[in-house]
Amino acid sequence: MRVLSVVHEREAGAGVFADVARARGDELVEWIPAQRTPPASGEFDSALVFGGAMHADEETDHDWLRGEKALLGGLLAARTPTLGVCLGAQLLAEVAGGAVTRMGAAEIGWTPVQLVPVARADELFAGLPDRFETFQWHSYAISVPADAIALAHSSACLQAFRLERTPWWGIQFHAEATLETIAGWIDDYRSDEDAVRARLDFEELRVETARRIGMWNELGARICTRFLEHADGLRS
Repeated sequence: MRVLSVVHEREAGAGVFADVARARGDELVEWIPAQRTPPASGEFDSALVFGGAMHADEETDHDWLRGEKALLGGLLAARTPTLGVCLGAQLLAEVAGGAVTRMGAAEIGWTPVQLVPVARADELFAGLPDRFETFQWHSYAISVPADAIALAHSSACLQAFRLERTPWWGIQFHAEATLETIAGWIDDYRSDEDAVRARLDFEELRVETARRIGMWNELGARICTRFLEHADGLRS
């Protein structure tokens, strides 16, 4: 299966999801929007859209966001299975008719997320614990389109959704993130004004991440495997 991997920054790459795709034998085609024009949306069987330090409403500062949103619109029209993470989830929600708004305070670190009952029958979330710890690093929240189904929440905001009319999912938490990825974000947290304002103990966060990351990566691999298996099954 040919999978488009939309990577906005090297520091926020495909991580565990790339490992899953390669282990399955999928062809993972990386696209960095700021560096190249969008590929043709019809070239791919599915897509993964990852995070980044920029925000969905910053088209003035990052004009390539317009081209990316147009590509995502093409994937939506073609009903191409797509999974968005953090910024990726926000972009999917906006393109599908939802909204993305700045939060009063950033949600950063290990945060419990609660699945809603309908998630127990979802292709990606069935069989997961009703409540589990997730890694977060974001300052914006999603309001889903009218035809979307909410799948999970934290105390601060919506954490997962899927569209009813097409196989699109968005997750706000960083299920793809490896220990090395998160360590890099912690090392560079001073470049994120929202992270600085959060006044977190980032050394404590580093220690907690080392303790939790093994189980977290297992859960992330499980979600990605289910997504790719579902996308593959739709081709037959």
